[in-house]
Amino acid sequence: MNGDEQLLRGRVYGRDHDDPDPGPRPGRTYVELTGGPLDGLLLDVTGWTPDDIDAGAALPTELGRFGAGGRAVYGPRPGAPGRFDWSGDTP
Repeated sequence: MNGDEQLLRGRVYGRDHDDPDPGPRPGRTYVELTGGPLDGLLLDVTGWTPDDIDAGAALPTELGRFGAGGRAVYGPRPGAPGRFDWSGDTP
């Protein structure tokens, strides 16, 4: 694992990289992103409906195949409600 990957682990997606507390917060619900450019980040799904969870998420990131403006696509892992697996990148 390179330094950039270590920096991302345990951090919540969307938090500033210089946030003094980039980790999860009490009372929130998170899923772990697995695979792809956001591997190891946590996604806050507090308030998401079951349909929202089933739909997954296309998350803006500069780290994916399409660079700035691209999105990394993640969806729920069957049988593992706390994980979203990467399925690819989209412009």
